[in-house]
Amino acid sequence: MTSDDSTGPKKRSFTIRGHRTSVSLEDEFWDCLKEIAKRDGTTTAALITKIDAERSQVGLSSAVRTYILSELRQATAKKSSDV
Repeated sequence: MTSDDSTGPKKRSFTIRGHRTSVSLEDEFWDCLKEIAKRDGTTTAALITKIDAERSQVGLSSAVRTYILSELRQATAKKSSDV
């Protein structure tokens, strides 16, 4: 990947429990989040609401990135155990 290929975070707004908030993520994280939501049969907004409800005092964007990393680690561990 060259420096011309990299993009900064993209901000998207959501309503969570009646309050508007925004999440800033790089395109790769948005893509992963959409894939996880599709796999789980839910929407990106619903998945972000779930992540928000489960997070501690960390910021929402950080919580989303951590959630995605955890999902990828679980998938990798499952794949390794299936071999």
